Amino acid sequence: MYRAITRNIEVSVEPFYLDDRSDPSESHYVWAYRVTIANHSDEHVQLMSRYWHITDGTGRVEEVRGAGVVGEQPGLDPGDSFQYTSGCPLATPSGIMVGRYTMQTVGGETFEVDIPAFSLDLPNLRRTVN
Repeated sequence: MYRAITRNIEVSVEPFYLDDRSDPSESHYVWAYRVTIANHSDEHVQLMSRYWHITDGTGRVEEVRGAGVVGEQPGLDPGDSFQYTSGCPLATPSGIMVGRYTMQTVGGETFEVDIPAFSLDLPNLRRTVN
């Protein structure tokens, strides 16, 4: 589990490899990741947009921007949490994702919330240290 807290908004991510959707012989590897966003602040916030920076095992970078997450722009009262699952295909057996959400308060203030960097690694992948 990976975790980051920004302005009392906690973002936790749990990635997992999807063997049944992957085809290593075709350089096609797929991961899902479960995100939980918990509002530990004392104000209502709404998730307006997302930004992802995805780096595969060769260093190729893809950036993804969009409104909300999984078709929603959830609002979170103090003490509320929101969970969703999404996915990421890569052409390599490992990679890293990191990003941020843009949140908005009832008063119209927007601010960025960090999504922690998390690794996408093929299970049982042999790692070497250089």
